[in-house]
Amino acid sequence: MSLKEHLYELRYRLGLAMLVIAIGAIFGFIWFQVRLGPIPSLGDILTGPYCQADLAPYRADITKDGRCALLQTEPFEIFLVQLQVGTAAGAVLLSPLWLYQIWAFITPGLYAKERNFARVFVGIGALLFIAGAVLAYLVVPEGLKVLLGFGSGNWTTALTGSKYINFVITMLFIFGVSFLLPLVVVMLNRAGVVSYERLSKWRRGLMMGLFVFAAIATPGTDPISMVVLAIALVLLFEMAIQLARIHDKRKAKLRAAEGWDALNDNEAAPFDYTPSDDDGNTPGEKVEPAASEPAKRVNYDDAT
Repeated sequence: MSLKEHLYELRYRLGLAMLVIAIGAIFGFIWFQVRLGPIPSLGDILTGPYCQADLAPYRADITKDGRCALLQTEPFEIFLVQLQVGTAAGAVLLSPLWLYQIWAFITPGLYAKERNFARVFVGIGALLFIAGAVLAYLVVPEGLKVLLGFGSGNWTTALTGSKYINFVITMLFIFGVSFLLPLVVVMLNRAGVVSYERLSKWRRGLMMGLFVFAAIATPGTDPISMVVLAIALVLLFEMAIQLARIHDKRKAKLRAAEGWDALNDNEAAPFDYTPSDDDGNTPGEKVEPAASEPAKRVNYDDAT
């Protein structure tokens, strides 16, 4: 396609992606306060860690209709929170649809092997992100116990909706993105940027860096969230290093089988140096002219 046609295609794909995200935002906005059969509302899911019975001694007894509730201290605060969370939830739930639009725009320029690799890494990345978000959701109550426990003898806690929701969403996002870091290591190893030998030498420094990263990244700055995130990242990085070891070992065997490592620096590589013409015919090969076309005679005296 021409550049103009590419721009039209990009506009079309982005328009469909934005339409899907808008539909997801409407769905998420409604789901925030409405139960979907056995599935609780999005608001109940997000307030679940804060309203656990274990946190009752650390928070003020604020209820609505006999249920644990958060505070709204500004006009339209809950509306903005519901719009923000609904948009994010709708975008995540309908991500296969709008990501397909981006995929449909990119894939015509990729080879079949590149498309297969992209599918595998995108699928694994999505699973890792979901696993990190689920782990963060399970860690939030323990982190809140530590954070709300400071000065509990003289203080009581009544969190506002916007502050608490932002805290939970930030935790989910940071844990989810952090779980993608080992996948980046595997991709760099596949691309030949880093090797298993180099990763094994950097293992201690990487482990220390992961703990520092976890201490900085966790928004609550509580030791529970930091330690859980750091341990999970260490385990995932160790798995990435072992995958790099298997890949490099397999690559070394392939090079040995093809004779690359046995070559001298002054020795030619085992390539097929037989030239061919544009039709794929090698010199010396007799090519018969087509029956419907007579053989062409070339006058080399006229060649310039």
